[in-house]
Amino acid sequence: MEWYGVVLACLAAGALIGFAGGVLGIGGGLLAIPLLGLMLDMDQQAAQGTALIMVLPAVLMTVRKYNQKAKINLQAAGAGAAGSIVFTWIGAQIALGIDPVLLRRIYAAFVLSIALFYFYQSRRSEPRQSRPQAPRRNVEDFHKGWFALIGTVAGLAGGIFGVGGSVLVVPILTTVFRQTQTGAQALALTMVIPGTFVALFAYAVHGQADWTIGVPMALGSIFLVPYGVRLAYSLPEPRLKLTFACMLLVIMVLLLIKA
Repeated sequence: MEWYGVVLACLAAGALIGFAGGVLGIGGGLLAIPLLGLMLDMDQQAAQGTALIMVLPAVLMTVRKYNQKAKINLQAAGAGAAGSIVFTWIGAQIALGIDPVLLRRIYAAFVLSIALFYFYQSRRSEPRQSRPQAPRRNVEDFHKGWFALIGTVAGLAGGIFGVGGSVLVVPILTTVFRQTQTGAQALALTMVIPGTFVALFAYAVHGQADWTIGVPMALGSIFLVPYGVRLAYSLPEPRLKLTFACMLLVIMVLLLIKA
């Protein structure tokens, strides 16, 4: 394929992934990684590093749009970001030393566990008259140290898998901290922004980031992110969780095909 064909394909793929990331609050990276491995035959580490190039501007755009819908608590997000930075670097060093096939299989298991959790959550979220709904909590009700601890978990996952820290944090925020799905997605993405810079630097230093692929995907992704965020706020929460789970299952299948 000619170079301009590759660029156009990356722009189109980035746009679709950006839309999915806006809806699901994952920056699109979870979907980009298996596609890069499957379509371009990238090793897992190279796919993760390249996906980070696309993810970073998409995450920034998604957070901006979420914040326009409902203000994000920057103190809680900052505490989480502080906790994530060092552990993102540690996670990236672990990932860069693992066999690519083994890392892909571990990633698939990680994605499957999150998908099963969201299937469970989508069923529990269906309204039932026999069960009272637990009240939502405000972020301000919790000590910022809790968010710093959550940030370490997000950082370690984001470093090992390139992306995915926010995916792991969202269910913690919705269950333990009783946040709405969209509120949890917004806060989780804001937490992982500094860690995403750290992860991209770590992968790029080791030559595991293809900028000729990642940059056009990044440009494509930012065009449809606002529409994805708009759809996320229009969907009922159980349906959003079910959509999230279905998307993760598709990702897992793509990963296993490549593995």
